[in-house]
Amino acid sequence: MKVGVVTFPGSNCDYDAYSAIKHIMGEDATFLWHQSTDLEGSDLIMLPGGFSYGDYLRAGAIARFSPIMEKVIAFARSGGLVVGICNGFQVLTECGLLPGALMRNRHLRFSCKYVHLRVERTDTAFTGRCEDGEVLRIPIAHGEGNYFYHDDEVQQLEDNGQVLFRYCDASGRVTPEANPNGSVNNIAGIMNAGGNVLGMMPHPERAVELILGSTDGLKILESVRHALSYQSV
Repeated sequence: MKVGVVTFPGSNCDYDAYSAIKHIMGEDATFLWHQSTDLEGSDLIMLPGGFSYGDYLRAGAIARFSPIMEKVIAFARSGGLVVGICNGFQVLTECGLLPGALMRNRHLRFSCKYVHLRVERTDTAFTGRCEDGEVLRIPIAHGEGNYFYHDDEVQQLEDNGQVLFRYCDASGRVTPEANPNGSVNNIAGIMNAGGNVLGMMPHPERAVELILGSTDGLKILESVRHALSYQSV
């Protein structure tokens, strides 16, 4: 598995993603500069967290026009696997690879803490190594993580099974109190209709070692590795 980690001006989680892939999982990883137009043969593209272009206008709005994104969009539309984390999720909605939008947290404060996520389905490239209904403990760090979609459209997401992760409490109950940012339906992560693009606000790359407080993020990364190995058979 070769993973291309896109670096925008203002990215600050690109090294976290690179380290998780390279040093924890032992897979090939490379940085892809935002001005490049070469994905360097990557099997998976990761758009990391941070504040691309200083989050001017709104989070992800400028990054979607980077030269590298034209190639990422083409890669995704050809079926390539793409994961956007935090700011990467925001970029994916801005460029149209994922539906909806990320708005300011409802309480208007930056949130940086561990949260619980319930896995909503396991028959995807991103959750195949999880258990159905499993509760993962993964950190968030964002000020604009409030996922929004109109009522009829979010219901279509639900009906299509595109919601993969939902904020919950430690026992898996989806409650308003477990929602850290006001996201509609407690949504923490979604995929596109084709099942090859994932966007999530929590940071799995920051939950890959016990010294960090959790290894639950590895289940998501291992799921992608398994999916790619299955594709290559």
